[in-house]
Amino acid sequence: MTLAAAVIVAAGRGVRAGGHLPKQWQLLAGKPVLEHTLQAFTAHPHIGQVVLVVHPDDTQRVAALECDDITVVDGGADRAASVAFGLNAVAGAPHVLIHDVARPLVTAATIAAVLDALTSSPGAAPAVPVTDALWTGSDGRVTGTRDREGLYRAQTPQGFHLQSIRDAHAAHPGGAADDVEVARAHGLAVAIVPGDEDNLKITLPADFARAERILRGRDGH
Repeated sequence: MTLAAAVIVAAGRGVRAGGHLPKQWQLLAGKPVLEHTLQAFTAHPHIGQVVLVVHPDDTQRVAALECDDITVVDGGADRAASVAFGLNAVAGAPHVLIHDVARPLVTAATIAAVLDALTSSPGAAPAVPVTDALWTGSDGRVTGTRDREGLYRAQTPQGFHLQSIRDAHAAHPGGAADDVEVARAHGLAVAIVPGDEDNLKITLPADFARAERILRGRDGH
């Protein structure tokens, strides 16, 4: 299997997570969130290059990480620009995975599932079907319900054929929710692979505790 690349987007500030540092630099089980995320990809046998996109203010912090053989590039003014810079730094891989740094619990199985899907689709991403009832609301009251059939909670990594997603980003006007939206706007089909409930995105302060519980469970504690 030809090795793929991974672009880890870590240039945001993550203010909703609280703390004195951006969430990717806060500690999770004794080491920065970012380090957990990087190691999930650097340790994967089908990933040949890992590109880390960071805020220019964070360049010095990267040197302290326990992760070797990563390509570090500065991020841009928004997420789309940061992804584009990361994609431009990929060297020679036919496929690329784009992953949010705030999902440090991604498993090797999820990474492999996305890569496998790219053999028959120009794009692929993990997602979890919506199982909760869905309401609409206004002024603190329920105003209606929505059918949850066919609805999914999107996750990362989102994988693509490298040149296709480069072209898609170059053509997109901006404002997309994620790279799947960019790809679909360019006419690329995106396959859904099974997501993982533990592949959570750290957004709020309580998410750190939940992530640490999951890590302890994986370690047998």
